[in-house]
Amino acid sequence: MPGTSRTYAFLGPKGTFTEAALLQVPDALQAVRLPASNVNAALDTVRDGTADAAMVPIENSVEGGVTATLDAIATGEELRIIREVLVPISFVLVARPGVRLEDVRRVSTHGHAWAQCRLWMDKNIPGAEYVPGSSTAASAVGLLDGDCLYDAAICAPLVAREHAGLSVLAENIGDNPGAVTRFILVSRPGALPARTGADKTTVVVPLPEDRPGALMEILDQFASRGVNLSRIESRPTGQYLGHYFFSIDADGHAGEARVADALAGLHRISPAIRFLGSYARADRQSTPVPAHTSDEAFGAAQAWVESILAAESIAGESGSGASPKA
Repeated sequence: MPGTSRTYAFLGPKGTFTEAALLQVPDALQAVRLPASNVNAALDTVRDGTADAAMVPIENSVEGGVTATLDAIATGEELRIIREVLVPISFVLVARPGVRLEDVRRVSTHGHAWAQCRLWMDKNIPGAEYVPGSSTAASAVGLLDGDCLYDAAICAPLVAREHAGLSVLAENIGDNPGAVTRFILVSRPGALPARTGADKTTVVVPLPEDRPGALMEILDQFASRGVNLSRIESRPTGQYLGHYFFSIDADGHAGEARVADALAGLHRISPAIRFLGSYARADRQSTPVPAHTSDEAFGAAQAWVESILAAESIAGESGSGASPKA
C-alpha cells in the first residue's frame, strides 16, 4: 500500500556495523528495523514475510567471505540480493567502568572482528582469551549483564557512544585502518534491479562431480564470454567430504547477453545452480565490456546463425519440390 512503511531486518543488536549499512538504504530511517540474533534469523524473517528485506554481511576486505551468510543464502527457500553496501570498519575496546586494560583477561566479539584486531591484541593484551560473540554489538551490550563472563569487548565506536555503561579502553585497534566490510540487502525473488552499467551478479554453483577439470569447466563459462569474476569461494555442502559448492560474484548483469549466456552454460553443467541476483555495485565502477562480448556482438552472431538456418530451410524446401530425373 502507498505510504506503508517497509520492514528491514538486520544482524543486531542495535549499533552493529550491519545497522550502519542498513541506514545507507534510502528509506531505512523511516522503516521498521528489526534486529536479529544471527544471519539465519535475519534471513528467516524475509522468508516468512515478517520483513521485506534483510541486511547481512557477506565479505570483509581482510578476512574474506562471511561463511555464515554464504551458507545461509546457498540453501533453503530462494532469496535475491537487491543491493550491496560498503562500510569502513573501525574498532574500539570497551569494558565496564573501573576496568583497566591490565585487568582484561577475556575478550568477546564477532569472529571477523577478532581476526581484524589480532595483532593489536597480541601486542597490548598478550594471552587474552577470545570469547566468540554473535555480533560486535551483542558482545559489548553483554558487558552490561551482571553475570557477564568476560572482561571486555571489541565493537564499533557507535555502540560505545550509545551505552553510558561502557567505558572505552582503547580506540582504533584494528590492524588494518583501511578495512571495509561488504553487506548485502536480501529480499524474496522478484523483478531484478535495472541495469546500471556497473553491476554484479551472484550465483551459487554446486560442483557437479569431483573430477579433474570440473572447476575449470565452470570457470570457462565465464572466461569464454568475457565475464570477470570479482569473488569465488568454495564452501562444503555438509553432505559428505569432498562435496562443495562455489559462491561466485561476476561483473555484469543477467540482462546482458554475455552474462545470460554464461548462466545458461553453467546451468547445462550444474542444473542445481542457484541465481542470487543482479544488482548495482556499491562502488559504482563500470564494467568494461570487450567489443566481441557486447550485446550487439551477441545479437549479430545470433542473427548470422539464424540466417544460415533460414537459407538451409529454404534450400531444403526447394529441393523437396524438384522433379526427379528421368
